[in-house]
Amino acid sequence: MSNMFCFQCEQTAGGKSCAGTRGVCGKTEDVANLQDRLTAALIGLSMAEGEKAPTPESAALMMEALFATMTNVNFDGMAIEAYIARAAGLRAKVADGPGAVADQAPEDLDFLWRSEEEIRALKSLILFGIRGVAAYAWHARVLGYVDDEVNGFFAKALRAIGDLNADGETLLPLTLETGRINIRCMELLDKAHTDSYGIPAPTAVTMTVKPGPFIIVSGHDLHDLKILLEQTDGKGVDIYTHGEMLPAHAYPALKKHSQLKGHFGTAWQNQQKEFEGVPAAILFTTNCLMPVLDGYRDKVFTTAAVGYPGLAHIGGGGAKDFSPVIAKALAAGGYAEEKVFTGINGGG
Repeated sequence: MSNMFCFQCEQTAGGKSCAGTRGVCGKTEDVANLQDRLTAALIGLSMAEGEKAPTPESAALMMEALFATMTNVNFDGMAIEAYIARAAGLRAKVADGPGAVADQAPEDLDFLWRSEEEIRALKSLILFGIRGVAAYAWHARVLGYVDDEVNGFFAKALRAIGDLNADGETLLPLTLETGRINIRCMELLDKAHTDSYGIPAPTAVTMTVKPGPFIIVSGHDLHDLKILLEQTDGKGVDIYTHGEMLPAHAYPALKKHSQLKGHFGTAWQNQQKEFEGVPAAILFTTNCLMPVLDGYRDKVFTTAAVGYPGLAHIGGGGAKDFSPVIAKALAAGGYAEEKVFTGINGGG
Protein backbone atom coordinates (compact mmCIF):
# COMPACT_ATOMS: atom_id res chain seq x y z
CA MET A 1 0.00 0.00 0.00
CA SER A 2 1.32 3.44 -0.91
CA ASN A 3 2.32 5.93 1.75
CA MET A 4 1.95 8.91 -0.59
CA PHE A 5 1.26 12.20 1.11
CA CYS A 6 1.33 15.21 -1.19
CA PHE A 7 0.18 18.57 0.13
CA GLN A 8 2.09 20.96 -2.08
CA CYS A 9 -0.66 22.91 -3.79
CA GLU A 10 -4.28 24.00 -3.59
CA GLN A 11 -5.47 21.21 -5.87
CA THR A 12 -4.96 18.34 -3.43
CA ALA A 13 -7.65 15.67 -3.27
CA GLY A 14 -10.48 16.75 -0.99
CA GLY A 15 -8.57 19.90 -0.09
CA LYS A 16 -6.45 17.83 2.31
CA SER A 17 -3.77 15.82 0.57
CA CYS A 18 -3.19 13.46 -2.33
CA ALA A 19 -2.71 9.83 -1.31
CA GLY A 20 -2.77 6.45 -3.05
CA THR A 21 -0.35 5.95 -5.93
CA ARG A 22 -0.67 9.27 -7.77
CA GLY A 23 -1.68 12.82 -7.05
CA VAL A 24 -4.56 14.64 -8.72
CA CYS A 25 -2.01 16.18 -11.12
CA GLY A 26 -0.53 12.77 -11.98
CA LYS A 27 2.56 13.12 -9.77
CA THR A 28 3.97 9.92 -8.31
CA GLU A 29 4.76 9.30 -4.66
CA ASP A 30 8.51 9.32 -5.34
CA VAL A 31 8.41 12.69 -7.08
CA ALA A 32 6.16 14.16 -4.37
CA ASN A 33 8.68 13.08 -1.74
CA LEU A 34 11.58 14.49 -3.76
CA GLN A 35 9.81 17.82 -4.09
CA ASP A 36 9.38 17.91 -0.31
CA ARG A 37 13.10 17.23 0.03
CA LEU A 38 13.85 19.98 -2.47
CA THR A 39 11.74 22.46 -0.53
CA ALA A 40 13.56 21.47 2.65
CA ALA A 41 16.91 21.90 0.86
CA LEU A 42 15.91 25.45 -0.11
CA ILE A 43 14.91 26.15 3.49
CA GLY A 44 18.32 24.86 4.58
CA LEU A 45 20.07 27.13 2.08
CA SER A 46 18.16 30.17 3.32
CA MET A 47 18.97 29.27 6.93
CA ALA A 48 22.66 28.96 6.11
CA GLU A 49 22.77 32.36 4.45
CA GLY A 50 20.98 33.88 7.43
CA GLU A 51 19.57 37.38 7.31
CA LYS A 52 21.95 38.68 4.67
CA ALA A 53 20.68 39.07 1.13
CA PRO A 54 20.84 35.84 -0.88
CA THR A 55 23.56 35.63 -3.48
CA PRO A 56 22.35 36.04 -7.08
CA GLU A 57 23.02 32.34 -7.63
CA SER A 58 20.98 31.36 -4.57
CA ALA A 59 18.13 33.69 -5.51
CA ALA A 60 17.99 32.25 -9.02
CA LEU A 61 17.91 28.69 -7.72
CA MET A 62 15.18 29.50 -5.18
CA MET A 63 13.04 30.95 -7.98
CA GLU A 64 13.55 28.13 -10.43
CA ALA A 65 13.28 25.29 -7.91
CA LEU A 66 10.17 26.68 -6.20
CA PHE A 67 8.67 27.10 -9.66
CA ALA A 68 9.50 23.47 -10.47
CA THR A 69 7.48 22.29 -7.44
CA MET A 70 4.26 23.95 -8.58
CA THR A 71 1.38 21.81 -9.80
CA ASN A 72 1.86 20.32 -13.29
CA VAL A 73 5.38 21.65 -13.82
CA ASN A 74 7.97 18.96 -13.21
CA PHE A 75 7.29 15.22 -12.94
CA ASP A 76 10.91 14.18 -13.50
CA GLY A 77 12.58 12.75 -10.40
CA MET A 78 16.07 13.08 -11.86
CA ALA A 79 15.53 16.77 -12.55
CA ILE A 80 14.32 17.34 -8.97
CA GLU A 81 17.36 15.48 -7.61
CA ALA A 82 19.58 17.80 -9.65
CA TYR A 83 17.94 20.82 -8.00
CA ILE A 84 18.52 19.25 -4.57
CA ALA A 85 22.20 18.75 -5.41
CA ARG A 86 22.53 22.37 -6.53
CA ALA A 87 20.96 23.59 -3.29
CA ALA A 88 23.33 21.41 -1.25
CA GLY A 89 26.30 22.69 -3.22
CA LEU A 90 25.38 26.33 -2.66
CA ARG A 91 24.72 25.70 1.01
CA ALA A 92 28.21 24.24 1.37
CA LYS A 93 29.72 27.33 -0.28
CA VAL A 94 28.01 30.07 1.70
CA ALA A 95 29.49 31.27 4.97
CA ASP A 96 26.98 31.39 7.78
CA GLY A 97 25.46 34.83 7.65
CA PRO A 98 24.16 36.97 10.52
CA GLY A 99 21.31 35.13 12.22
CA ALA A 100 22.11 31.88 10.45
CA VAL A 101 20.49 28.79 11.97
CA ALA A 102 21.76 26.19 9.51
CA ASP A 103 22.05 23.56 12.23
CA GLN A 104 18.25 23.65 12.59
CA ALA A 105 17.56 23.08 8.90
CA PRO A 106 15.08 20.25 8.19
CA GLU A 107 15.75 17.28 5.93
CA ASP A 108 12.13 17.03 4.76
CA LEU A 109 8.78 18.72 5.40
CA ASP A 110 7.42 16.38 8.07
CA PHE A 111 7.89 19.15 10.62
CA LEU A 112 5.48 21.32 8.63
CA TRP A 113 2.77 18.80 7.87
CA ARG A 114 2.75 17.71 11.55
CA SER A 115 2.68 21.23 13.00
CA GLU A 116 -0.16 22.62 15.07
CA GLU A 117 -3.08 23.48 12.79
CA GLU A 118 -2.80 27.27 12.89
CA ILE A 119 0.94 27.26 12.29
CA ARG A 120 0.62 24.67 9.52
CA ALA A 121 -2.08 26.75 7.82
CA LEU A 122 -0.07 29.98 7.91
CA LYS A 123 3.18 28.38 6.79
CA SER A 124 1.38 26.50 4.00
CA LEU A 125 -0.20 29.72 2.77
CA ILE A 126 3.20 31.38 2.66
CA LEU A 127 4.83 28.39 0.96
CA PHE A 128 2.15 27.98 -1.70
CA GLY A 129 2.25 31.74 -2.24
CA ILE A 130 5.98 31.94 -2.88
CA ARG A 131 5.76 29.04 -5.32
CA GLY A 132 3.48 31.22 -7.43
CA VAL A 133 5.58 34.34 -6.93
CA ALA A 134 8.61 32.32 -8.04
CA ALA A 135 6.95 31.62 -11.39
CA TYR A 136 6.38 35.33 -12.04
CA ALA A 137 9.89 36.19 -10.86
CA TRP A 138 11.46 33.53 -13.07
CA HIS A 139 9.70 34.80 -16.18
CA ALA A 140 10.91 38.33 -15.43
CA ARG A 141 14.43 37.15 -14.65
CA VAL A 142 14.95 35.45 -18.01
CA LEU A 143 14.26 38.84 -19.59
CA GLY A 144 16.87 40.48 -17.35
CA TYR A 145 14.48 42.01 -14.81
CA VAL A 146 15.23 41.30 -11.16
CA ASP A 147 14.17 42.93 -7.90
CA ASP A 148 16.29 42.76 -4.75
CA GLU A 149 13.26 42.93 -2.48
CA VAL A 150 11.57 40.03 -4.26
CA ASN A 151 14.78 37.99 -4.17
CA GLY A 152 15.24 38.69 -0.48
CA PHE A 153 11.68 37.73 0.30
CA PHE A 154 12.10 34.18 -0.99
CA ALA A 155 14.89 33.65 1.53
CA LYS A 156 13.00 35.43 4.32
CA ALA A 157 9.86 33.37 3.76
CA LEU A 158 11.74 30.08 3.55
CA ARG A 159 13.55 30.83 6.83
CA ALA A 160 10.23 31.55 8.52
CA ILE A 161 8.72 28.31 7.24
CA GLY A 162 11.67 26.40 8.66
CA ASP A 163 11.61 28.24 12.02
CA LEU A 164 10.18 25.80 14.54
CA ASN A 165 9.60 28.66 17.00
CA ALA A 166 7.64 30.90 14.62
CA ASP A 167 4.20 31.77 15.99
CA GLY A 168 1.05 33.35 14.62
CA GLU A 169 2.15 36.89 15.47
CA THR A 170 5.18 36.38 13.23
CA LEU A 171 3.56 34.38 10.46
CA LEU A 172 0.31 36.30 9.93
CA PRO A 173 2.06 39.54 8.84
CA LEU A 174 4.28 37.42 6.59
CA THR A 175 1.25 36.02 4.77
CA LEU A 176 0.13 39.59 4.05
CA GLU A 177 3.63 40.48 2.90
CA THR A 178 3.51 37.49 0.54
CA GLY A 179 0.54 39.11 -1.17
CA ARG A 180 2.30 42.47 -1.42
CA ILE A 181 5.43 40.90 -2.88
CA ASN A 182 3.29 39.01 -5.38
CA ILE A 183 1.82 42.29 -6.66
CA ARG A 184 5.30 43.85 -6.82
CA CYS A 185 6.51 40.85 -8.81
CA MET A 186 3.57 41.02 -11.22
CA GLU A 187 4.38 44.69 -11.82
CA LEU A 188 7.97 43.69 -12.53
CA LEU A 189 6.86 41.02 -15.00
CA ASP A 190 4.45 43.42 -16.72
CA LYS A 191 7.30 45.89 -17.21
CA ALA A 192 9.57 43.11 -18.48
CA HIS A 193 6.95 42.05 -21.03
CA THR A 194 5.98 45.52 -22.25
CA ASP A 195 9.58 46.75 -22.43
CA SER A 196 10.59 43.63 -24.36
CA TYR A 197 7.59 43.08 -26.63
CA GLY A 198 5.64 46.36 -26.71
CA ILE A 199 2.25 47.37 -25.36
CA PRO A 200 -0.31 44.59 -25.96
CA ALA A 201 -3.37 45.49 -27.98
CA PRO A 202 -6.67 43.64 -28.62
CA THR A 203 -6.04 41.15 -31.41
CA ALA A 204 -8.28 38.74 -33.29
CA VAL A 205 -6.90 35.20 -33.05
CA THR A 206 -7.94 32.38 -35.33
CA MET A 207 -8.30 28.73 -34.34
CA THR A 208 -7.97 27.59 -37.93
CA VAL A 209 -4.81 25.60 -38.59
CA LYS A 210 -3.21 26.05 -41.99
CA PRO A 211 -1.83 23.12 -44.02
CA GLY A 212 1.81 22.24 -43.44
CA PRO A 213 4.21 21.74 -40.54
CA PHE A 214 3.46 23.47 -37.24
CA ILE A 215 4.47 23.69 -33.60
CA ILE A 216 2.11 24.08 -30.66
CA VAL A 217 3.57 26.17 -27.81
CA SER A 218 2.04 25.90 -24.35
CA GLY A 219 2.77 27.60 -21.05
CA HIS A 220 3.51 31.24 -20.23
CA ASP A 221 7.09 31.99 -21.20
CA LEU A 222 7.05 34.67 -23.91
CA HIS A 223 10.85 34.66 -23.99
CA ASP A 224 10.93 31.03 -25.12
CA LEU A 225 8.24 31.77 -27.69
CA LYS A 226 10.26 34.71 -29.03
CA ILE A 227 13.37 32.52 -29.41
CA LEU A 228 11.32 29.88 -31.23
CA LEU A 229 9.79 32.49 -33.53
CA GLU A 230 13.23 33.83 -34.42
CA GLN A 231 14.51 30.31 -35.11
CA THR A 232 11.52 29.43 -37.33
CA ASP A 233 11.68 32.56 -39.49
CA GLY A 234 11.76 31.37 -43.09
CA LYS A 235 11.67 27.68 -42.14
CA GLY A 236 8.15 26.92 -43.39
CA VAL A 237 6.93 26.00 -39.91
CA ASP A 238 3.90 27.76 -38.41
CA ILE A 239 3.45 28.45 -34.69
CA TYR A 240 0.20 28.08 -32.73
CA THR A 241 -0.22 28.99 -29.08
CA HIS A 242 -1.98 26.72 -26.61
CA GLY A 243 -3.66 27.27 -23.24
CA GLU A 244 -2.40 30.32 -21.38
CA MET A 245 0.02 31.30 -24.13
CA LEU A 246 -2.92 32.94 -25.93
CA PRO A 247 -2.04 36.54 -24.85
CA ALA A 248 1.19 36.31 -26.87
CA HIS A 249 -0.81 37.35 -29.95
CA ALA A 250 -1.38 40.81 -28.44
CA TYR A 251 2.31 41.84 -28.27
CA PRO A 252 3.69 43.74 -31.31
CA ALA A 253 7.19 42.19 -31.17
CA LEU A 254 5.73 38.68 -31.28
CA LYS A 255 2.90 39.04 -33.77
CA LYS A 256 5.23 40.69 -36.30
CA HIS A 257 6.43 37.14 -37.04
CA SER A 258 4.11 36.01 -39.81
CA GLN A 259 4.39 32.34 -38.79
CA LEU A 260 2.58 33.05 -35.50
CA LYS A 261 -0.70 31.96 -37.04
CA GLY A 262 -3.25 31.37 -34.30
CA HIS A 263 -4.32 29.35 -31.26
CA PHE A 264 -4.78 25.61 -30.92
CA GLY A 265 -7.12 23.93 -28.49
CA THR A 266 -8.93 25.12 -25.42
CA ALA A 267 -7.92 24.98 -21.74
CA TRP A 268 -4.67 23.31 -20.65
CA GLN A 269 -6.48 20.50 -18.82
CA ASN A 270 -7.91 19.25 -22.14
CA GLN A 271 -4.52 18.62 -23.73
CA GLN A 272 -4.72 14.83 -23.47
CA LYS A 273 -7.79 14.88 -25.73
CA GLU A 274 -6.58 17.65 -28.00
CA PHE A 275 -3.04 16.45 -28.65
CA GLU A 276 -3.90 12.84 -29.51
CA GLY A 277 -3.08 12.28 -33.17
CA VAL A 278 -1.98 15.84 -33.89
CA PRO A 279 0.72 15.88 -36.62
CA ALA A 280 2.82 18.56 -34.94
CA ALA A 281 5.61 19.16 -32.42
CA ILE A 282 4.51 20.39 -28.99
CA LEU A 283 6.64 22.57 -26.70
CA PHE A 284 5.89 23.14 -23.02
CA THR A 285 7.61 26.27 -21.73
CA THR A 286 6.14 26.36 -18.22
CA ASN A 287 3.52 24.69 -16.06
CA CYS A 288 0.21 23.06 -17.01
CA LEU A 289 1.73 19.84 -18.36
CA MET A 290 -0.64 16.92 -17.92
CA PRO A 291 0.75 13.36 -17.75
CA VAL A 292 1.76 12.63 -21.33
CA LEU A 293 -0.02 9.86 -23.24
CA ASP A 294 1.69 7.41 -25.58
CA GLY A 295 -0.24 8.65 -28.60
CA TYR A 296 1.73 11.91 -28.75
CA ARG A 297 4.64 11.37 -26.34
CA ASP A 298 7.26 11.36 -29.10
CA LYS A 299 6.17 14.83 -30.23
CA VAL A 300 6.43 16.63 -26.86
CA PHE A 301 9.40 18.71 -25.72
CA THR A 302 9.94 20.50 -22.41
CA THR A 303 12.17 23.41 -21.45
CA ALA A 304 13.14 25.56 -18.44
CA ALA A 305 11.61 24.28 -15.17
CA VAL A 306 9.29 21.83 -16.93
CA GLY A 307 10.20 18.16 -16.88
CA TYR A 308 8.66 14.76 -17.51
CA PRO A 309 10.35 11.32 -17.54
CA GLY A 310 11.37 10.20 -21.01
CA LEU A 311 10.62 13.47 -22.79
CA ALA A 312 13.21 15.46 -24.74
CA HIS A 313 14.28 18.53 -22.77
CA ILE A 314 15.67 21.70 -24.32
CA GLY A 315 18.21 23.17 -21.93
CA GLY A 316 20.13 26.42 -21.97
CA GLY A 317 19.17 30.00 -21.22
CA GLY A 318 18.89 32.80 -23.75
CA ALA A 319 20.84 30.75 -26.31
CA LYS A 320 18.41 27.82 -26.46
CA ASP A 321 18.48 25.68 -29.56
CA PHE A 322 14.99 24.63 -30.62
CA SER A 323 16.17 22.87 -33.78
CA PRO A 324 15.01 19.43 -32.49
CA VAL A 325 11.50 20.84 -32.08
CA ILE A 326 11.58 22.34 -35.56
CA ALA A 327 12.88 19.09 -37.05
CA LYS A 328 10.09 17.13 -35.35
CA ALA A 329 7.48 19.53 -36.77
CA LEU A 330 8.89 19.16 -40.28
CA ALA A 331 8.90 15.38 -39.94
CA ALA A 332 5.32 15.32 -38.61
CA GLY A 333 4.24 17.32 -41.64
CA GLY A 334 1.11 18.95 -40.27
CA TYR A 335 -2.33 18.70 -41.81
CA ALA A 336 -2.74 18.22 -45.56
CA GLU A 337 -5.75 20.54 -45.61
CA GLU A 338 -6.91 23.51 -43.59
CA LYS A 339 -8.51 22.47 -40.29
CA VAL A 340 -11.14 24.66 -38.69
CA PHE A 341 -11.27 24.12 -34.94
CA THR A 342 -13.85 25.60 -32.61
CA GLY A 343 -13.53 23.31 -29.61
CA ILE A 344 -11.81 20.28 -28.18
CA ASN A 345 -9.96 18.35 -30.87
CA GLY A 346 -11.96 19.69 -33.74
CA GLY A 347 -15.58 19.98 -32.66
CA GLY A 348 -16.22 22.45 -35.44
